[in-house]
Amino acid sequence: MRIRLALLTTACLSLAATALPAQAATADTHLEGRLPSGAAYVMDVPASFNGTVLLYSHGYTPAGAPNPAQNTPGPAARDTLLAEGYALIGSSYATNGWAITEAVPDQLATLDLFTQKFGSARRTLAWGTSYGGFVTSVLAERHAGRFDGSLSMCGLVQGGAANWNSTLDPVFALRTLLAPDSGVRLAGFADQAEAVAAGKALTSKVDAAQRSPGGRARIALAAALHNIPGYNDPSQTRPGPTDFETAQANQYAAVRGLLQLPAFSWRQEAESRAGGNPSWNTGVDYRSMLARSPLYKEVTELYKEAGLSLRTDLSALDRAPRIAADPSAVRWMRNTSVLSGRLTDPQLNIHTTGDALIPVQSESAYRRAATAAGSAGLLRQAYVDRPGHCTFTPGETLAALHTLEHRLDTGRWDTSPGALNSRAEAADPTAEPRYLPYRPAAYPRPYDLGGS
Repeated sequence: MRIRLALLTTACLSLAATALPAQAATADTHLEGRLPSGAAYVMDVPASFNGTVLLYSHGYTPAGAPNPAQNTPGPAARDTLLAEGYALIGSSYATNGWAITEAVPDQLATLDLFTQKFGSARRTLAWGTSYGGFVTSVLAERHAGRFDGSLSMCGLVQGGAANWNSTLDPVFALRTLLAPDSGVRLAGFADQAEAVAAGKALTSKVDAAQRSPGGRARIALAAALHNIPGYNDPSQTRPGPTDFETAQANQYAAVRGLLQLPAFSWRQEAESRAGGNPSWNTGVDYRSMLARSPLYKEVTELYKEAGLSLRTDLSALDRAPRIAADPSAVRWMRNTSVLSGRLTDPQLNIHTTGDALIPVQSESAYRRAATAAGSAGLLRQAYVDRPGHCTFTPGETLAALHTLEHRLDTGRWDTSPGALNSRAEAADPTAEPRYLPYRPAAYPRPYDLGGS
């Protein structure tokens, strides 16, 4: 019978009790407390500790939302990993929002505290989901000496500058084509109230446009600039290869979600940290961007059915006044939130193909950066055929972790869909795994420390 010792403490790390070596633990141990930064932490260490500690980085938490410490993606993975002997640790980060400057030191402090309390682990792995996948890659690149390997799941691995640039493109297209005289601000917000009001104003224009064939075609164009898939939520009907109407209806739902939070509210929070607008579309050729999009055929067909000229609308985007970045904000983003692709230890990335929040093409951006940095051999990417953001089954998640460990144990990658699905079935026989051969299209606007 497990004995859980709940120890709540707000003491500084320097005052923490001297740790016994991990092998001396006689019971499962659960610790919660506060780091000196104010971030909460949580640690679970089983009595049968196998020597591997997993440092989990959680996803984006909006300002004002509850922000508890997390040490796994979910309870099913947690229970399995504890039964297998892994130590699970993680923090809340000291603040919500685009908290990279707090997340990285808080995660490292959590790892320091684990070592202080339990001794040095035989192996330390960083892993995380969504925004936490981005935090994981920052840890792997900038603090490589602390980790043996890393796993980024549905991660924002395009990095901060590319993310905010790519988030700007669809709203720029929507304002230009649906509300050219509205005066809706897209960046450089004075405060959260202005950002929320701008998002609501543009959402109302999009809702009205969805009621006409021409409006739907223009929404599809905006979705294509962000590579929003036509099947992006498990509740949606999966469209056939030429069922563009259903695909567009699914994209419309995702576009509304983009307008309600990431493109306005979350942007303003990031701008407040950066000290201004860190994104731009000066010099961007939207005609070429659309031609590279996997959604190009859908857009051209919907424009044809609506009797609209796609050429005319693309010319309107060319002529529309562009948005310039604040140089100091770009410098802040480069210094804190842009990835280099320089890896010292193996990293595995997994992503669902139907992700609207962080489109799967973000993996192309990181592959580009890692290749340019000479780290391609250390990076592998695998894909799950499923709609939604981070909608992995527990088995698929555990399969990815064990695949990373296989690479560390043998020196060889084994990331074929067959191998991943076999591991996933072994970890969770109740759910069908859906890893598949897949190569995402290019990310619309990659940006890394090796060049833009």
